[in-house]
Amino acid sequence: MKYNAVTVTQLNKYLKDRFDEDENLNAILVKGEISNFKNHYTGHLYFTLKDETSLIKCIMFKSYAEKLQFKPKDGMKVMVFGTVSVFERDGVYQIYCKSMMEDGMGDLHEKFEQLKTKLEAEGLFDEKHKKSIPVFPKVIGVLTSQTGAVIRDIINVSSRRNPNVYIRLLPVPVQGPGASEQIAEKIKIMNEKKLADVIIVGRGGGSLEDLWPFNEEIVARAIYNSEIPIISAVGHETDFTIADFVADLRAPTPSAAAELAVPDIFELKQKIQNYQNRYRIALKKKLEVMKLRLEKVMKSRAFTDPKRKIIDNSILLDNLVKRLEKTIKDLQNSKTNKYNELIAKLDTLSPLKTLIRGYSLTEKDGQIVKSVKQINKGDLISIRFTDGKKEAEIL
Repeated sequence: MKYNAVTVTQLNKYLKDRFDEDENLNAILVKGEISNFKNHYTGHLYFTLKDETSLIKCIMFKSYAEKLQFKPKDGMKVMVFGTVSVFERDGVYQIYCKSMMEDGMGDLHEKFEQLKTKLEAEGLFDEKHKKSIPVFPKVIGVLTSQTGAVIRDIINVSSRRNPNVYIRLLPVPVQGPGASEQIAEKIKIMNEKKLADVIIVGRGGGSLEDLWPFNEEIVARAIYNSEIPIISAVGHETDFTIADFVADLRAPTPSAAAELAVPDIFELKQKIQNYQNRYRIALKKKLEVMKLRLEKVMKSRAFTDPKRKIIDNSILLDNLVKRLEKTIKDLQNSKTNKYNELIAKLDTLSPLKTLIRGYSLTEKDGQIVKSVKQINKGDLISIRFTDGKKEAEIL
């Protein structure tokens, strides 16, 4: 009897292909307890995820591990999201983790998304509600912990950029029970007493649970209702909170918030100096051009021989007057000749000319008689001669 045997490699590859084809294993969320945790020098994380009766090996590559907001350790209960596949060389299957969160954070994520959706629908995130950050604030209000790196970083950056700016700290707890209420209350106090020109609300990085006070609705509405512009600087650059979305401006870190709030006075002085230099150069060039134009004008005849210019203009004016007089005289002669021609024509056509030659003009009832048929015996007529007229009766 003949058997068709496969190699170990072929078997492991076959199993891997079957795993990869299963959609349920390509995106899976698994919860359990970390054990045998190892942070490899390459940056990859190796560990086992277990529950009361079973376990599975896990690996998280460096590119994903760098995005974690907490440090995993043995005994920590977590949820991992990733892909289940076979490692062909060893013939074992394991979870290739893409993200990890502490167990219990899932509820917080859900609450975060629900509040985010609610406030966004109400328009609290709209750009039209964002207030402009003042260009030259005199007082920077800061709401953060009284101790820690955040306030030191803000003071250091602000003092370096503008030594004249005043930092007013109202200390608040930035995590734990009651923190959100105190943050909201201090924002209200800042506004009521007009204690600052701009407010920085911030804290350092941490887990979602640590940052949770900045995801509470009471803080979001306090930021939205603030008349003083607010810069949110919560966590690291990759952290996003509800406060970030509502604030007038989001800074990736507290130090960046100080840079956004406080203008660099030395840089401004340098810009002013540059503008002054540019205006000075432009004015110098303008003066040089005006000087050249003045020299050109001074060399003209109007300045070198002003009397000659007057004489030339007088001659030109005389010529123009003579031309005008000739034009008027020619026009008068032309009109006179035309007038005489019309008089001659009119005189030729005048009936008086005909009467002078011995002819007479007969009229009856004011009408010129052109035919004997127009008059009868006994009619009274009028005969016009060149020197008068006579009345006559037809016999």
